[in-house]
Amino acid sequence: MTSAGREPQPVRAPAPRLSETLPPTPPRLPTFTLEIPPPDLSPWVAGNTGVPGLHQFDSGRPGPHVAVSALMHGNEYAGAIVLADLLREGVTPRRGKLSLVFLNLAAFARFDSERPIASRFVDEDMNRLWRRDTLDQPAASSERDRVRSLIGFFDTVDVLLDLHSMLWPSDPLVLSGPSEAGCALAREIGTPPLIVSDSGHAGGPRLIDYERFVTPATGARACLLEAGQHWAEATLALTRKAVSRFLGACDVLGSVEATGTYPRVAEVTECVTARTTSLTFLRNFRGGEIIPRQGTVIALDGPEEIRTPYDDCMLIMPNHRAARGHTAVRLARVVA
Repeated sequence: MTSAGREPQPVRAPAPRLSETLPPTPPRLPTFTLEIPPPDLSPWVAGNTGVPGLHQFDSGRPGPHVAVSALMHGNEYAGAIVLADLLREGVTPRRGKLSLVFLNLAAFARFDSERPIASRFVDEDMNRLWRRDTLDQPAASSERDRVRSLIGFFDTVDVLLDLHSMLWPSDPLVLSGPSEAGCALAREIGTPPLIVSDSGHAGGPRLIDYERFVTPATGARACLLEAGQHWAEATLALTRKAVSRFLGACDVLGSVEATGTYPRVAEVTECVTARTTSLTFLRNFRGGEIIPRQGTVIALDGPEEIRTPYDDCMLIMPNHRAARGHTAVRLARVVA
């Protein structure tokens, strides 16, 4: 009893304010410096095969059909610069065939340095369309039409490197897809020193997920380079190095020397897809960052907490402005 003869009342926390129940404000898109200007692709748009943007060179000697593709997204042009340089230098394979292909030329033609994010695609993401039953549907778009014109070509490719870059800060990596063959190819390239094995996106299959490259019976293999921030000089430098090592590993332009390092391999265990329009990370996580403790909250998707499922969880390419139905982040465990 208190001196006034009454039981003390428990202290109640005040009801949370509405602002305290909402997720953090999504980060504004950063201001990007275009350290590398877009290339002039006018000499290469026609191609040399009758298919726009597709260049093919035959050595006349037995060997694999090796291909390098760029511009899956119209504002990711570091890879296009590297392909244009190879064409300008008169690249010639020492064996087999070599193909260089500029994929989404229509999106690239819309690139505007004042709005560099807006030219990722024209109608829809080209890198979610690489499945024949998708293309058999009557739906039409700039990207679907372009994939329909190229899919027969990719049915002839034995080894593929698809060149990409990233909007948000992240460690460079190679996506090997779900196949062991893709992972082996990434090891042979050896640059950059992080390989990520995953099964793709809920929104649809990537080029490296196309049946040609994931069916063991074909013997074909593919991987995808994510070389760094779209318009950074470092991204262009790494893309040049990776392409050189890829062509060397395939014995197209000579052999390749060992890097002296063994890449880390991270296996994606969960692909987090945004269920609401307000998925927000609690801070500006960088791709490749490792979260030490299991159960750490990294994002809020409406009322749902996104937590790390295990200790030492690697965050793969967090998208800080993910739209509903799009991949927000992939969670991975380092396995090798």
